[in-house]
Amino acid sequence: MSTATPPANQYRINTEPFYQASSNEVQLYEAAYQARLPVMLKGPTGCGKSRFVEHMAWKLGKPLITVACNEDMTASDLVGRYLLDANGTRWLDGPLTTAARIGAICYLDEIVEARQDTLVVIHPLTDHRRTLPLDKKGELIEAHPDFQLVISYNPGYQSLMKDLKQSTKQRFTAFQFDYPDAALEAGIVAREAAKAEARVKAVEAEWSGKLAKEQAAHAATRTGAPAAGPSPNGANGNGTAGVLTLAQYRSLPADQQGKFSSKQIDEMVQRELAARR
Repeated sequence: MSTATPPANQYRINTEPFYQASSNEVQLYEAAYQARLPVMLKGPTGCGKSRFVEHMAWKLGKPLITVACNEDMTASDLVGRYLLDANGTRWLDGPLTTAARIGAICYLDEIVEARQDTLVVIHPLTDHRRTLPLDKKGELIEAHPDFQLVISYNPGYQSLMKDLKQSTKQRFTAFQFDYPDAALEAGIVAREAAKAEARVKAVEAEWSGKLAKEQAAHAATRTGAPAAGPSPNGANGNGTAGVLTLAQYRSLPADQQGKFSSKQIDEMVQRELAARR
C-alpha cells in the first residue's frame, strides 16, 4: 500500500523572499534551471545560500522541498520507507522522492553533514538518467521534467573526514557565494530589520486587542451586570432550576462570564471550597 503524493502547491512559496543579488547569480541560476543542471552552492554560513534558493524557487514558480542534512540521516530518510499502520504496511515517500515525483526543487542544505553512504542515492538523479531507484519498493522513478537538485555546504567546515567525494562534486554546477560588501550588507540588514519590526508591531496589535477584550469582560464582571444564560443562584436563564459550579462558569464564553457579578462569583467560590472540605 502506498500513500498519495502530496500536491505541488503545498510546497510553493507564495510570498517573495527578499534577496539582494551581489552579482549575476540570478541569471546564472535561471540558465542552470533551464538546462535542469544540478547546482552546488558553496559559501560561509550566513552568506545567503538558503535565501537565494528560496528566492529562485519563488521567481521560477516552482515548489521547494528543503532538507537539513545531519550525520544521523539515512538513505531511507531521503527516499522513503515502509510504515506500519492499522491496515498493515504503507509506503511513505521521503522528501527526495516527493520532489522527483511532483517536479520540485529539492534543496539539500549542508550536505557534507550527511553520511557518504547516504549521498550515493542522489547520483542517478544528477546525470543523464534522472532516475531514482526505490530498492525496497522495487520501483524506478523517472524524475519529473521540472525536478532539479540543489545542494549547499560551507567549505570552511571541510575536513579529511567530512567532505564531498569527487564523484559527487563533479556532478554539480558550482556557485561560489561570499558575504556582500559593507554597503550592500547594510542595506540588507536595514530591510530585514524593518520587516522584523513590522512583524513585532502586528503581534503587539493583535495581543493589545485580546487584552482589551479581557479587560472589558473583567470590568463588566465587577459592575454586577445581570447574568444572561446560566445563573449561579438557581436559575439558568430559561426559568429552570440549577446551580452553576465554578467549573461550569469557567467553561462559559468570556461574554457570558462578564455578565456575572462579583457577588455571584464569590458565592461559586465559596461553594467550591465547601465541597472540598
